[in-house]
Amino acid sequence: MPKRTYQPKKRKTLRKLGYMARKSTPAGKRILKRRIKKGRKQVSVSDRYRVLRKKPKDRNR
Repeated sequence: MPKRTYQPKKRKTLRKLGYMARKSTPAGKRILKRRIKKGRKQVSVSDRYRVLRKKPKDRNR
């Protein structure tokens, strides 16, 4: 059986569709503006993957 075409990667998704990626282009700014105006709880994919941005706790203490 062949491999499926969609192999999700969180980091790649964030780089392509995240808040900073959207904010860096005029079209992306329009998307964010529309979603905020509409009242979306999740403005960009970055909101979904907040866990990735947390720094690991120092386990030596």
